[in-house]
Amino acid sequence: MPDQASTTQLLLGASRGDQQALDRLFPLVYEELRGLADRYLQSERSDHTLQPTALVHEAYLRLVDQTAITWQNRAHFFSVAAQVMRHILVDHARAHRRMKRGGGAQKIALDEAVSFFQDRDLDLLALDEALAKLATLDSQQNLVVELRFFGGLTIEEVAEVLKIAPVTVNREWRAAKIWLHREMSTGFQGKI
Repeated sequence: MPDQASTTQLLLGASRGDQQALDRLFPLVYEELRGLADRYLQSERSDHTLQPTALVHEAYLRLVDQTAITWQNRAHFFSVAAQVMRHILVDHARAHRRMKRGGGAQKIALDEAVSFFQDRDLDLLALDEALAKLATLDSQQNLVVELRFFGGLTIEEVAEVLKIAPVTVNREWRAAKIWLHREMSTGFQGKI
């Protein structure tokens, strides 16, 4: 893993418009972004056409095009990267669904809140809808889910990004998993 301090310094330079910092940043963050993309795509359908490299490049282009963001640190960058990748995949899934004329996306019923995020047949569009609903009910829990599940951040890194205690992150993570399990299970009962 690259030195976190040097990555943070490059991010701060990129926020100020320093092109050299931006040029040096990509090689430092590429492997971690690639790992994040790999984790995302493992839970996608087997015939998915988006490759990890394309997802990384699309996300990076969107990230460096952000003029309104002042990067705080490496964890902040990767949390936003996770959100950007999620949105790219949701857009891709929506386009795929439109091409199939009305859907056919696989719906799931989840057995337990504990195994919720390990399920590889997760319907990304359904999860996105549930997360949008969660965001209106509890924005902090929504952020914790995005950072943990999509961003792959540890409890401590989420605490750093959100500026809250790790014990609070842990509590919000558990509560969000239970809520999402219930929401998605209830929503699918009539659709299966």
